[in-house]
Amino acid sequence: MATDITECIWLNATEICSLDHLIEVSGLARDDVLDLIDAGVLEPSSRGPEPQQYLFEASCIVTLRTARRLRDDFELDAHGLTLALRLLKRIEGLEAELVSLHAQYGGPPAHGRG
Repeated sequence: MATDITECIWLNATEICSLDHLIEVSGLARDDVLDLIDAGVLEPSSRGPEPQQYLFEASCIVTLRTARRLRDDFELDAHGLTLALRLLKRIEGLEAELVSLHAQYGGPPAHGRG
């Protein structure tokens, strides 16, 4: 009998975390996280003169864990990972817009199943 272990983190919208904390919980190397910041995929909520002083919303943990899974599962390099994360972010934005439009104007359920 196989046992699945699921890790769960409660994210509060007002919580912030440091760069070091993000690196620790994401499973990514420091350079990988800094590359995602440089590419604009990950946005610090507060910047200092040094990356060590950057602060992030706790929701960035989800983005970085997704990045780690994508990188590992599909063996993506830094550019491929950046592209995949940007596309996922765009899809999420379009889905939110669709839900909003359905709520505003009526129509079929946003998830596409009747």
